[in-house]
Amino acid sequence: MQNWLITGANGNIGKRLLTFLLGDADCSVVAVVRSARAKGMIENLQLDDHARRRLQIEVVDYVDVTALQRVAEHANKAVHLVGILKQSKLANYADAHEASTAALLQALQQTGVDHLTYLSIIGSNSLSANACLASKGRAEDLCEQSAIPTCVLKVPMVLGEGDYASTALGARAATGTRFTFRAASLEQPIYAGDVVRAIVAAGSLQVNATLELAGTEVLSRRALTERAAMVLGSSARLISLPLALGLAVASLMEVLLANPPVTRAMLQVLDHDDDIDPQAALEALQLDPLTSLDDTLRAVVGPAQVK
Repeated sequence: MQNWLITGANGNIGKRLLTFLLGDADCSVVAVVRSARAKGMIENLQLDDHARRRLQIEVVDYVDVTALQRVAEHANKAVHLVGILKQSKLANYADAHEASTAALLQALQQTGVDHLTYLSIIGSNSLSANACLASKGRAEDLCEQSAIPTCVLKVPMVLGEGDYASTALGARAATGTRFTFRAASLEQPIYAGDVVRAIVAAGSLQVNATLELAGTEVLSRRALTERAAMVLGSSARLISLPLALGLAVASLMEVLLANPPVTRAMLQVLDHDDDIDPQAALEALQLDPLTSLDDTLRAVVGPAQVK
C-alpha cells in the first residue's frame, strides 16, 4: 500500500491528484489543507465509498512542524503543492514557499516518507529579480539540500478542465475583441492530467532530480488564443498592450489595495517566455508521450467547458 501525503490538496492539481491516486485500491491519501473551507472543497469531490474510506483530510497550518509530522506519520510518499502566484498584505511569498517547505522537510525527517515531490514553476531561481520566482527558487534549494530524496518538478502554464487558466484562455478565445499584455510572449502549456502522471511517476520511481516538464508545442500567446478559438469555432481578435502599462497599473494597485487583483511580480511570471525541451524529464519519469496541444484545448476550452 502506498500512503500519500498531499499538502495544498484543495488546488486544481491537488484535487486531480488525489482523485487519480484514490482510483488505485492500493493507495491511500492524507489531504492537507489550511482551512475548513478548503476541507469542504475536497469533501464535495465525487468519490465512491471505497475511495472515500482511503481518504483522510486534515486542516493544518503549513508551517506547524508538529502538526505536519503528526499527519504524515503513516505516509511514505509526499507531494508539496503549496504556493501562491500573487503576493499581498494578506499572504506573502516567504511564508507560502520557503517557510512551508522548510516546515514540511523538517516534519518528514521524523517519518517513514521516502520521497517528496515539489511542484514549482519554470523560470524559478533563487537569484531571479522576480520576487515570486526567487522565492520558489529558494524553496527548491531547501528541497535539494534535504536528506529526503526529492523531485523538484518545474512546469509552465497548466491547463485543466474548469481551472482558472483554462477559463481565462477560453474567454480570450471567444468571439470578440480581447486585450492582453505582450501577445508575443511564449507559452508552452501542459495538460493537468500529464502533470498528475508526472507527480505519481516521480514518487513511485523515487526520482531525485530537478526536472523541467512542459507541453508539446511552444507558441505565442496570440497563437495559443487563435488555436483555442479554432476549437470553439470562433474568431477572436487579440489586441496586444505593452507590458509596461500593466506593470504601472499593478504598481498603483499594490499601493492602494490590501489584496490587489494583479501585482507586478504576478504579471512578470505570466509574461515569462517558456521554451524548454521536456525530453529529459519524460525519460527520467518514464512517461508516455504527453497530451497534444489540440487534444488539451479540446478538453479544457471546448464547447462543453466554455459557458
